[in-house]
Amino acid sequence: MTGPGDLDGLGFETIAVHGGTGPDPSTGAVNTPVYLSSTFRQERVGVHQGYEYARSGNPSRTSLEAAIAALEDARAGFAFASGLAGEDAVLRLLPPGSRLMLCNDAYGGTYRLATRVHGPAGLGVDSVDLLDPAQVEAAWQPATAMVWIETPTNPMLRVVDITAVATVAHARGALVVVDNTFATPFLQRPLALGADIVVHSTTKYLGGHSDVVGGFVAVNDGQLADRIGFLQNAAGAVPSPFDCFLVERGLKTLPVRMERHCDNALAVVDFLQHHPAVAGVLHPSLAGHPGHAAARCQMRAYGGMVSFMAAGGEDAAIEVCARTRVFTLAESLGAVESLIEHPARMTHASVAGSPNEVPPALVRLSVGLETAADLVADLRQALDAL
Repeated sequence: MTGPGDLDGLGFETIAVHGGTGPDPSTGAVNTPVYLSSTFRQERVGVHQGYEYARSGNPSRTSLEAAIAALEDARAGFAFASGLAGEDAVLRLLPPGSRLMLCNDAYGGTYRLATRVHGPAGLGVDSVDLLDPAQVEAAWQPATAMVWIETPTNPMLRVVDITAVATVAHARGALVVVDNTFATPFLQRPLALGADIVVHSTTKYLGGHSDVVGGFVAVNDGQLADRIGFLQNAAGAVPSPFDCFLVERGLKTLPVRMERHCDNALAVVDFLQHHPAVAGVLHPSLAGHPGHAAARCQMRAYGGMVSFMAAGGEDAAIEVCARTRVFTLAESLGAVESLIEHPARMTHASVAGSPNEVPPALVRLSVGLETAADLVADLRQALDAL
């Protein structure tokens, strides 16, 4: 679905507010209605107003797809029922016998999908440190057909130089996918940096309120758009009209939310660096952080995710997660409320024993929109109690 042409040349904040298909033409409603219809009347056989059956298309979904595509500056975008549903469609582009090069600290669900769902069907997976283009070249195999980047990565928050990796991959005829969930298009636009495909879990920052699950795939190439669109319809993992409404509503405040997420994260980072119960802080803003130089070049700001290592090891990490009061102990991220979790036991339990296993002492924070001083005080009391 192509974004409205009258948004060309406008600022990101304006596009976030006015993207989509615009006011409803029949009533003038400012917000796109929630079209709760599974089927659509045809004037004659094969003659309709662009919609036949809601799996194939729904006006609420059309508006969401246009809105996110505009934010990513993409020619086409496709909404899915979850982030992993969108990732599954992208991996289905690869024929059996292909190899996927995956960053070696990717999200556990992505690793599980690639190795345990697509692996038995003939997909080979190589976990590689994508921060070093030399390692990308050294790990390349004749069957490598796709490079999958997360940046910042989940949960180590390392930043991959998208342009550098895309240069290596494209020279060898491979596609480059970037999971832009953590950064959002407000902080970076991967297609402009050389990516072929961008994926999102719209559950996170794009929706922004912990009330919807969804995914998205954005592309510029027409042939890729045709193939993703076919898979979206043929496999049918599409979001409901109400889910589309919730995500599109979230998009309108994305820029102001991201600014607050980023500012609060910096306050949390500053505090954690000086607490004796913290062995190390992971955040792209830090000069010694892996990929800091790339972040300075390709990101507008450093993001709202923060991870840290508990000095007391795994037991201390688990105890901190249990002691916070403002930070909610829960999986997911990117919403207005701050969340804390233990990746090794929660979001990344599926990669235990694999090359993508995360340190047991690691704690991941999704820094929300609360008063920064309250977030710092909450972490202080939890860490002081160790």
